Amino acid sequence: MSNDKTAITPTRAQDFPEWYQQVVRAADMAENSETRGCMVIKPWGYGIWELIQQQLDRRFKATGHQNAYFPLLIPLSYLEKEAEHAEGFATECAVVTHHRLEAQKDEVTGKTRMIPTGELAEPYVIRPTSETIIGAAFARWVQSYRDLPLLINQWANVMRWEMRPRLFLRTAEFLWQEGHTAHETMDEAIVETRMIHGLYEEFLRDHLAIPVIPGEKTENERFPGADMTLTVEAMVQDRKAIQAGTSHYLGQNFSKAQDISFTGRDGTIQHAHTTSWGVSTRMIGTLIMAHADDDGLVLPPRVATQQIVITPVTPKEDTRDAVLASCQALASTLRNQSFHGEPLRVHVDTRDINGGVKKWEWIKKGVPVRIEIGPRDIETRKVCLQRRDQAVTAKEFADKEDFIQRAADILQEIHDSLLAKATTFRDENITPCDSIEAFHAHWGQDNPGWLITPWAGSPEQEDELSGQHKISIRCLPLDKQDEPDAPCVLTGVPTRGRAIWGRSY
Repeated sequence: MSNDKTAITPTRAQDFPEWYQQVVRAADMAENSETRGCMVIKPWGYGIWELIQQQLDRRFKATGHQNAYFPLLIPLSYLEKEAEHAEGFATECAVVTHHRLEAQKDEVTGKTRMIPTGELAEPYVIRPTSETIIGAAFARWVQSYRDLPLLINQWANVMRWEMRPRLFLRTAEFLWQEGHTAHETMDEAIVETRMIHGLYEEFLRDHLAIPVIPGEKTENERFPGADMTLTVEAMVQDRKAIQAGTSHYLGQNFSKAQDISFTGRDGTIQHAHTTSWGVSTRMIGTLIMAHADDDGLVLPPRVATQQIVITPVTPKEDTRDAVLASCQALASTLRNQSFHGEPLRVHVDTRDINGGVKKWEWIKKGVPVRIEIGPRDIETRKVCLQRRDQAVTAKEFADKEDFIQRAADILQEIHDSLLAKATTFRDENITPCDSIEAFHAHWGQDNPGWLITPWAGSPEQEDELSGQHKISIRCLPLDKQDEPDAPCVLTGVPTRGRAIWGRSY
């Protein structure tokens, strides 16, 4: 690949949405399914999700949460109990109305068709989220304050009928985790909501090398039925926002609808305070858009399906066995080392295909470290080292023993460089704005980035500005809500609060 060409076309600058789709394909992560709006997650992509799942799951369990599983089908009457919640998902719901298929022969064509019969007495909604079905279980499980808190997490699939799918970012069916907890008091539930919010922020930073803005959603953007929604907002390379995770304090709204009640310490019947929170395979889409380049995927080491790929270079058949043995020995040694408490994931590519093809395949898949070993390297006890956070043409001939000692440190350096690059990019593309004229002018630019403004407007005024420019308040950043008084960008009313505005996926 020459210096003036890239592995991915179009480039990010030429057509960012199509570039994204091509990165997913080139890295062999996923493909569109025959089922409209759904995707097939291929082993390389699913391996990333498994690592996210494993690492998040350990964090949840370390904070006292347990995993459970609840039904995919939710009786329609359950959603009707919480009208505001159900209305928020109504247009996205898939509904099961029949329980049987019967074969009928078409008299005209002669073909056999499968016809739904056996109409259900009550339709079922394929879960768009599980507050109502889990609330029904909580109502059975909670009798006394001694039964609280309930700290439950579910790893599952959900369905929201998506008409404009995009692999990982928006699909009709996607994978996620959804935490649901019940607490004795409001204070305890809010502590839970904030704790998980902080956990998501740390996970995205420490595992995915994605810096996020932690903040609260406005009333307009809040989760349906919640009293408070906390979010972590990520900026990707076209300067749009992605809501990377949310944590909701639901108050007593769901517990009253589902009768999650208990006998309190004073002997009175009280309703629990509940929370819910979740992240999904959208995290993978965020990762791609945050780090990938015009040569393909770039993976942060902690969630890389393979962290180190070793490629044997065997120009002559009589050196093949020795080179392969050297590669396998190095891989075995490296696998005995750890990175953040996990054994290094090392793969030796022994396929009988052209070396250049191998090289570009692993570049496009985003492997953090690539190692080449040939006959001369065995003699000199060196390895050819290439890092995915550096130019694809960059290489270093490192002493093999030194590389073995530094392998984990190199992976950490790659993580740190990806995080620093993404943080710099984000910070350079958040513009302070204190005048409505500058506000309107900003959104006329291509890929304009985010604005941060003083804000004291009403929900109706927020709606008007959002609709005018196809933007939204991404969050009220938590670390900017006690600023010196400044005039609201729209109303001029003095306010200490700040809002981040942006276009989003």
